[in-house]
Amino acid sequence: MARIFENDRRIIKLSVDDVLSIVREYQVICRKSCCYEHTRELLSKTDFYIPEEV
Repeated sequence: MARIFENDRRIIKLSVDDVLSIVREYQVICRKSCCYEHTRELLSKTDFYIPEEV
């Protein structure tokens, strides 16, 4: 679970599972990408959600 620390800036600490989940989503989204620009376009249309530790 992600943990958010607030001081002057917000810092989000991710667990290994969070990072792997993001990488997995990235791989699925960008599987059919043909180039850098297309990858950026696909990712710009996508929202990534990480559960926050309460």
